[in-house]
Amino acid sequence: MTILGYPIQALILYFIFYSFLGWLMETCYCSILQHRLVDRGFLYGPVCPIYGAGVLLMILFFTPLKSNLLLFYPTAVVVMTSWEYFVAWILETTTHVRYWDYSNHRFNIKGRVCLSIALTWGVLSYVVIFWIHPPVERLYDTIPLWLVNTLCISLLVILLVDAALTIRHLALVSQLVVKLAAARDEAQVQLSLGRAELEQRLESQSAAMRTRYSQQIARLERYSRSFRRKYANMHLTSRYASLSDDLKASAAAARKELLKKRAERKKKS
Repeated sequence: MTILGYPIQALILYFIFYSFLGWLMETCYCSILQHRLVDRGFLYGPVCPIYGAGVLLMILFFTPLKSNLLLFYPTAVVVMTSWEYFVAWILETTTHVRYWDYSNHRFNIKGRVCLSIALTWGVLSYVVIFWIHPPVERLYDTIPLWLVNTLCISLLVILLVDAALTIRHLALVSQLVVKLAAARDEAQVQLSLGRAELEQRLESQSAAMRTRYSQQIARLERYSRSFRRKYANMHLTSRYASLSDDLKASAAAARKELLKKRAERKKKS
């Protein structure tokens, strides 16, 4: 079975190899910037699938453009930037977590892509197609077919298990984030109760709600710890950016309003 003339086994091995190469590049780059070892990668293993899939796009669609550099470079910039934006959007939509943020870069689009990185994608595409992939392709041609099939099956199984564990982890984090958003909404209800001067009910229900909120924050901290080690700038999307300090401030404001109304009633009596 082939895709655009490439055997499916070759594409699988290319995907895994370039996913590892992307992980190695990001890990080295971030480790140098932060002066410590920074383990990058979306999955638990040493792979960055966004790079593996991105290089497959280069191999399948940019290779025919090698003879026309004026068309090759802008095509690579547009296609790879669109791919990065799509991956960022999918991750934010499904996990409510932003794994990279270019908001501090000029000419960015919602912090998901920016001009400087887009231009870098074009350069990387040139380096991969003209310098890196040709020897990799020659190396693949020297591997016996039985070893190719063995590597494909074993590495693909490992990758799928890793992906399943990661998705489960992300599902737990996503579930907790949604619960935190619900806790924030519940806090607003408690404030409404406070305005209705239901002091006792406000005090008891707010205490219980704050306890649940704190427990969820602790669980979210535990579930997301390994991801934050890899992505130091990872944070919740703005839709779910509900912090305990905000909750405490809201509760304090409600209490202040209640005390003020109580003092006013005493003066009138």
